[in-house]
Amino acid sequence: MIVEIVSAVVVVGGVWLASAVRVVKQYERGLVFRFGRVRPAVRDPGLALLLPVADRMQKVNMQVVTLPVPAQDGITRDNVTVRVDAVVYFKVVDPVLAAVHVQDYRSAIGQVAQTSLRSIIGKSDLDDLLSNRERLNEGLELMIDSPALDWGIHIDRVEIKDVALPESMKRSMSRQAEAERERRARVISADGELQASHKLAQAAAAMADTPAALQLRLLETVVQVSAEKNSTLVLPFPVELLRFLDARTDPAAPAAKPPEPRSPSASEAAGNGKVAPREDEASDVPDQRSR
Repeated sequence: MIVEIVSAVVVVGGVWLASAVRVVKQYERGLVFRFGRVRPAVRDPGLALLLPVADRMQKVNMQVVTLPVPAQDGITRDNVTVRVDAVVYFKVVDPVLAAVHVQDYRSAIGQVAQTSLRSIIGKSDLDDLLSNRERLNEGLELMIDSPALDWGIHIDRVEIKDVALPESMKRSMSRQAEAERERRARVISADGELQASHKLAQAAAAMADTPAALQLRLLETVVQVSAEKNSTLVLPFPVELLRFLDARTDPAAPAAKPPEPRSPSASEAAGNGKVAPREDEASDVPDQRSR
């Protein structure tokens, strides 16, 4: 009989001890509800003793939670339809507020993140969504953190993951980028031509003082062309050589004598309708005049 009583006491003691002892892990905090009212003292990690029947413990995870935000469809300020998704990193800083002031803080943070993401899409331009995400992330973090403070939640950071664009917008952006690259290429080419023209003008001015430099440059060009392609090379006659010969010509040389007049021939006289006198008749003419 005594053994049975002792056994019963041991069993009851074991059940009481099992119901009164709780283990709180390192990344958790324990909230004790005594007859439905939360105790102000939060149980730290380790063993926690409770009053059987009277106390009930609720454990709150204090780790950083990664909450993906589903992709949200929206229209930007410049009337472009986009689809944006994000991720929110948060943790519980006050387990009492997280357990008492909100029923499910994970779901609450998720809903606030979705509505804030849609709001930030409508207030931003497409260029901001694509290139200025740091500022949008900060604005989105402030929008989510404002109501989360009343729930004992701290938002560590918010990141916009991806921005999905319509296919028509992608093609338009690709054409715009191609046109911009072509414009830059033309500007760079024109700038190079301008700089090359300045250098060529300086080289021409330097070669004008020393004509031999032009001949050396011509010979160097001939060597380069003959080294690259083994073909027939047509060497133009240098203009500088003509100038050199012209400068060497004596400007005081006597001019050529004009041709002497000659008597018309018999054929030319016949063509004019006149008969040319013979030599004997021509010699008699002055004699007749003397008579």
